[in-house]
Amino acid sequence: MNSPFSTEISRHPLADFGWDDDWAAAFAPYAAQGFVPGRVVRVDRGQCDLVTPEGPVRADTEFVTPHDPLRVVCTGDWAVVDPDGGDPRYVRTYLPRRTSFVRSTSSKRSEGQILAANVDHAVIAVSLAAELDLGRIERFLALAWESGAQPVVVLTKADLVPDAATTAHLVSDVETAAPGVQVLAVSAEQGHGIDVLGALLDGTSVLLGQSGAGKSTLANALLGADVMDVQAVRDVDGKGRHTTTTRNLLVLPTGGVLIDTPGLRGVGLFDAEAGVGQVFSEIEALAEGCRFHDCAHDAEPGCAVLAALDDGTLPPRRLDSYRKLLRENQRLAARTDARLRGEMRRVWKMRGAEGRAAMEAKRGRLG
Repeated sequence: MNSPFSTEISRHPLADFGWDDDWAAAFAPYAAQGFVPGRVVRVDRGQCDLVTPEGPVRADTEFVTPHDPLRVVCTGDWAVVDPDGGDPRYVRTYLPRRTSFVRSTSSKRSEGQILAANVDHAVIAVSLAAELDLGRIERFLALAWESGAQPVVVLTKADLVPDAATTAHLVSDVETAAPGVQVLAVSAEQGHGIDVLGALLDGTSVLLGQSGAGKSTLANALLGADVMDVQAVRDVDGKGRHTTTTRNLLVLPTGGVLIDTPGLRGVGLFDAEAGVGQVFSEIEALAEGCRFHDCAHDAEPGCAVLAALDDGTLPPRRLDSYRKLLRENQRLAARTDARLRGEMRRVWKMRGAEGRAAMEAKRGRLG
């Protein structure tokens, strides 16, 4: 009899959640040991909710809580779960991630925080009810590209824009900050653009943005039901409260799944040099024409980037944003390297102390 983990994708009970032949192959050694696969739909206080071939399961994550915050179990992970009968049931490990969306924490320890795993599309929600912050959009895009997911920028609350010409102008402004990325203006309240967006979101998508960006309303529109609570936005500053407080994975009626996330106040870069380069691909392309391969695009002769700035081809705001994000990423990398060096020194000191203690004990026995 064939194992249920090697059957056709269309017949597998987890197919709607993204299960495919590659996940089945990665899970095969665990299936042989009697474990079951599950996709993490929510993590909460040392436990997580998963969907398995048996149905919804709640399991303890004690065995997947390492000190490294990037290795903790996360919404979107494919987990190895104890078979039915255990009380409590445990997540024993999770399958290697294909992609992971990571930002830096606000702490001074230069640590990363994983927001979602195994994501195909990163949907960046930006409200048109407030003034566009192109720099913040570029920051989100850098993290999205670095994650391995395909970003999509969704300009929400388009019904609040007075006319179509203004909407088109705003879309064009964002497109200049998002080369290679589809930009859509939608109105979840009126349903405009939701079908187009839904058609793009096959596989697994994560919904990201600030509080008040309309993520929960957008999620409800995509899901076709009022699944996520919605709170009013403050009139004084256009900001909202955290409607979503945990990351939740939900099945879309058009196919695929959506991970909704809490509003992000801080969007710090974390090892995102390649992502920054992708966001500013036109600057990276110009840099190839500079006279010096290590050109800093500051005052060097023969700098193609500065030439483009002078002739108006490259907007000054883009170059300023590029420099800012590169500096931030380099500072974080330097702090991270320093932290790693400090950890290595601590390990060396500990091993040295253990070695000295062993030598003293040996001398004591010989004496």
